[in-house]
Amino acid sequence: MQDSISPFPLRVERADKSYNGKRVLKEVSLTLSEGEMFGLIGLNGAGKTTLIKIVLDLITADSGAAFLYERPVTDMAARRHLSYLPEKFQPSRYFKGYEYLELCLSYYRRRLDRASARAWAEKLDLDPQALSARVGTYSKGMGQKLGLVGAFLVDAPLLLLDEPMSGLDPRARIRLKEVMLEQKRHGKTVFFSSHILSDIDEVCDRIGILHEGKLYYLGTPAAFKERYGNVSLERSFLELIAGPAAYSHAA
Repeated sequence: MQDSISPFPLRVERADKSYNGKRVLKEVSLTLSEGEMFGLIGLNGAGKTTLIKIVLDLITADSGAAFLYERPVTDMAARRHLSYLPEKFQPSRYFKGYEYLELCLSYYRRRLDRASARAWAEKLDLDPQALSARVGTYSKGMGQKLGLVGAFLVDAPLLLLDEPMSGLDPRARIRLKEVMLEQKRHGKTVFFSSHILSDIDEVCDRIGILHEGKLYYLGTPAAFKERYGNVSLERSFLELIAGPAAYSHAA
């Protein structure tokens, strides 16, 4: 499915959004390059989900714009180049695993290949036999793995994953990071948010740090840690949010 239109799979320009008079995004701008692994970091309420919803055209920015492969996110054809896994993913409990995957692929006008689905399930530490069972019998971790199988099975050039590590045990997290890095090697662009900063530090080329709606940092994890003299991304992040007014840097 990957047919690159532009070297910039995702571009956001000065996106601003308010709810009930409160600004939740403050002129956020960022650009992702093809084949990049990008991690979005922020506390709950920082504006991460709002930014993601703007990219998905689920909400409209009050000002600013977002583009997928240099086409407005309002263009449905542009959104077909993106695969998305939401935070707190939970499909209908009455679906069988295969039925959910068929639904995912139908949005891209594709048919399910069950052998490919089983292969992806194995990669992501989900028992392939579970694909024949109803989602209502799944554990939380199994449901998350099913969502990930659907996201990767689509084979879109841009992956947008909101808290993809949620509900995964350590082995499944390792498998997921391996798959994400494999996707990057194949030229895919991966944009994901996570509260597990060690995972972001391990796999991301660049990070963005949102705090109270403002993008305070855009650059490499190494440069961010160096600024604070820390070996830990977590510690550097805590220092930033303790005094964000003293730090505003995009590299």
